[in-house]
Amino acid sequence: MEKNNLIGITLIFILFYVWVRYNAPTEAEMQAMQATQDSIAMVQFKADSIARLDGVVDDPIAGAELDPATKDSVMAVRRSQKFGSFADQANGTEKTSVLENDQFKITFTNRGGRIKQVLVKDYYKLKLTEEKEEVKEELLLLEDEKNRFEYLLPVSGSAGGTVSTNDLFFTPTLNGNTIKFAAQGGDGQIIEQSYTIADSSYNIDYQVNFQGVNAPSVPLNWVNYLDRLERNTSYERNFTSVYFKETEDSPDYCSCTGDDEETVEAKTKWVSHVNQFFNSSLIADTYFGKTTVSTEMLPEDGPDLKKITSRIDLPNNGSPINMKLYVGPNEFNRLSAYDAELEDIIPYGRSIFGTVNRWIIRPLFNMLNGWIASAGLVIFLLTLIIKLVLYPLTYKMLYSQSKTQVLKPKIEAAKAKVGDDPQKQQMETMKLYREYGVNPMGGCFPVLLQMPIWIALYRFFPASIEFRQASFLWATDLSSYDVFAYLPFDIPFYGSHVSMFTLLWAVTTVIYTWYNSKSMDMGAMANNPMMKYMQYLMPVMFLFFFNNFASGLSCYLFFSNVLNIGQNVITKEVIIDKKKIEKELAEHHKKPKKKGGFQDRLSKVLEEQKKLAEKQQKKK
Repeated sequence: MEKNNLIGITLIFILFYVWVRYNAPTEAEMQAMQATQDSIAMVQFKADSIARLDGVVDDPIAGAELDPATKDSVMAVRRSQKFGSFADQANGTEKTSVLENDQFKITFTNRGGRIKQVLVKDYYKLKLTEEKEEVKEELLLLEDEKNRFEYLLPVSGSAGGTVSTNDLFFTPTLNGNTIKFAAQGGDGQIIEQSYTIADSSYNIDYQVNFQGVNAPSVPLNWVNYLDRLERNTSYERNFTSVYFKETEDSPDYCSCTGDDEETVEAKTKWVSHVNQFFNSSLIADTYFGKTTVSTEMLPEDGPDLKKITSRIDLPNNGSPINMKLYVGPNEFNRLSAYDAELEDIIPYGRSIFGTVNRWIIRPLFNMLNGWIASAGLVIFLLTLIIKLVLYPLTYKMLYSQSKTQVLKPKIEAAKAKVGDDPQKQQMETMKLYREYGVNPMGGCFPVLLQMPIWIALYRFFPASIEFRQASFLWATDLSSYDVFAYLPFDIPFYGSHVSMFTLLWAVTTVIYTWYNSKSMDMGAMANNPMMKYMQYLMPVMFLFFFNNFASGLSCYLFFSNVLNIGQNVITKEVIIDKKKIEKELAEHHKKPKKKGGFQDRLSKVLEEQKKLAEKQQKKK
């Protein structure tokens, strides 16, 4: 190495040593640098912890390796990010409060300032044990942990832009029969909710106030998992849905048998989540804004029937919003007292059938039920009264049948005269009807007039809470199927139980059919034997349908058959004078016959059919 290069390297080394020696950090500076590095590491560690917590501020597992002080710091940071000015209200412990009267007991939670559950007194939930024994349990509404009743608030500083009141811990204030919940944000926003109850009522006066919330409307997200409350859950499912009413329209509802969704752009008066016999309804003092309601069918073997969701926009002008909550049974008088057509959630039917049930059958039943404690005896009296009211129509029907029965020997003789030709037999029969003034359809018209009442009663029994858990003889619940005995196996479409009222109805229907057939013209059925047997097979087929139906209806149908048989026998054999009918037919036979009328037109149709058949036969 050259001398000059060696000198240069030595000088550089000396200068580097001097720079390091006199520029090295002091011990204090080293400590400060270490503290900075530790701070950087802690920030990163907190960020990682926040990510692991994933917004769940009270998760005992996520972030468990943190020391308490650090964990509190992490949670505070996360709450601030998620809840903005309401971060302090997102930290707390759930506590419950109770309001109670003689009808229900309401448990509130400070988390969300909402109803946690409602115990409905004087009503029970029925469950069937593995040994087929009925067990009564407390009947609770709005009790599912998956339920939500939350307002979605626009909050500045919140990562999502909105905050759910279900995530906030409200401060409760209990004063007599009123409880208030308040949650205060850091920028002057205050959310207040107030609940007030009265004695002997299922009504809750409900008020919410969004102070400082700068939004024209606040969405309410109401999710309700409707529980199984009845023994016949498959039947209960078909009476469970969400109902709603536009302010200028009649009440409507989502499908009861499948998933469905409806949106009301106009003003809405109320929304109701309805079980077969109970409901939870939110009623506006004025109106709600845009409302979207939906039903979701849940698995048949699950604990719940359906998931009901209502998204309701509450108009917000800075003033308190007044509403009413009804949580209780589907009692007609209580619901109609709101004067908002809320009673239409009871599925009595629409049009004429619903009208008959609401304003004829229901008041009559309630009047009788006020005098007689047994619902079964009330059904019998109700059946008897209906038969007496309809008796003038029944008498006309039976009188027409008696005229046909008196004319039957002549009809049989005329048929024998023309042979086995069905068309000739029909023509001869119609000719005799016309000559003797017998209307073969006279017995049908009165029956048709009674059909609205029959169809109305079909809807009345499973919809009326008065029959729920009302017992009669072996039936323990007239709103559900009665069980006379259980089978050791399950029959498809029939079930594993025997409904005795249904069986009695089927037997009496066969007897009633046999008795009526004696006075009918069976000529058409003779040509088609299947029709003759079908009238007896129909009751057997309906066993599969009515076996799982409300026993109140089966009981009514059985009583109706018994009264029909007695009414027909007495009317035909005692009241109606057949000799008088024979004289009446003979006098009509002597009178000159007017052309036209239904029978004339029918005869012409039969004559044309006969000619057409003869032409076709000639062609063949």
